[in-house]
Amino acid sequence: MAQELIYPGSSSFFPGQTPFGIYDEDYTFQEDAPKMALWCARRLGFPIQNVELQDENFYACFEESVSEYGAQVNQFNIRNNLETLKGKKSGTNYSGKLVQGTNLPNLVAISSAYGTLTSVGGNTDNKKGYVELVAGQQEYDLDSLWANVSESANRIEITRVFHEPVPAINRFFDPYSVSGQGTMNLIDEFGFGSYSPAAQFILMPVFEDLLRIQAIEFNDQFRKSAFSFNIVNNKIKVFPMPTSNHINLYGKLYFEYFVTEEFIENSTKVTTDVVSDYSNIGYDFIQYCDINDVGKQWVRKYCLALVKELLGAIREKYSTIPIPGSEISLDGAALRSEAQTEKEALMTQLRETLEELSRKVQFENSNNEANQQQEMLRKVPLAIYIG
Repeated sequence: MAQELIYPGSSSFFPGQTPFGIYDEDYTFQEDAPKMALWCARRLGFPIQNVELQDENFYACFEESVSEYGAQVNQFNIRNNLETLKGKKSGTNYSGKLVQGTNLPNLVAISSAYGTLTSVGGNTDNKKGYVELVAGQQEYDLDSLWANVSESANRIEITRVFHEPVPAINRFFDPYSVSGQGTMNLIDEFGFGSYSPAAQFILMPVFEDLLRIQAIEFNDQFRKSAFSFNIVNNKIKVFPMPTSNHINLYGKLYFEYFVTEEFIENSTKVTTDVVSDYSNIGYDFIQYCDINDVGKQWVRKYCLALVKELLGAIREKYSTIPIPGSEISLDGAALRSEAQTEKEALMTQLRETLEELSRKVQFENSNNEANQQQEMLRKVPLAIYIG
């Protein structure tokens, strides 16, 4: 016997009657599916008006509306929590779970490369090298003298050069510095035993020491050749011109560096089986029983819009039906247009509601609320206490 193509009225839902069966084992879904079918049919004119649909059509629209609601909520949560969940083990379902945290670990991992550049850590080790100073030669090619020999011609980046003058603090001169074993013991007790001489530190103000240091450094900079260097493309030029005396005193110019290829390789971390982007973050279908009544009401309205769209497509296939002496015009096009408008309105409403609950907007609202409270407190009269 051929199946009746007109909705017969209320019936019972059985698992397997939806296309994907996502919620078929959800008892709340099983209970609401026949009610949803009857409600949609009555909204479309049943039983006064025939509705050219079957139970399975209503159930398919119901399943799609629940899935669409869950997809919109999950898309919002993915945008809201992706930076926090990056690097977590994949395969975990975060639907319906509170995600609290920060993206600070990701920022630390990204910024760790700066530690290499500043010689305070990082993912790449800083190495030490040196070149032999030559009397009368100011410029030295560190690539040819060191990188080609010690790093297999790999490019190196210099982070520090040990070519500095003697610290000004070691060159203090105090003509009034006293002598004697008692004074030296006193200086040691104050922690100034490493300075020579250092008696002036006890009573002189600190700014006097700073001015003296500045005078010594300015004297070196303007009155004689100061220790400095200039490095371009790993070619270093040292000042002053090395002399035999310099060679006898120092002999070598030391520097710290890292290999560029190692830095690039170590600065890029690739991890498998973790949350990496929109496509593999674990937000699964939200079960219908876990949706609150506000969400279920959206699901009902969206389901009705889907049913209208489906019924409109069926009726639009036969825009008119001939009857004896006349013909009947069907409202397929009107139903489809009305359904499209309702779907767009519902989708816009849901997305705007979700965006109002984003972490960014909540921070802004909290900040505005705090500012308003401060403004209100300023207008509260202060009590005067008389003792």
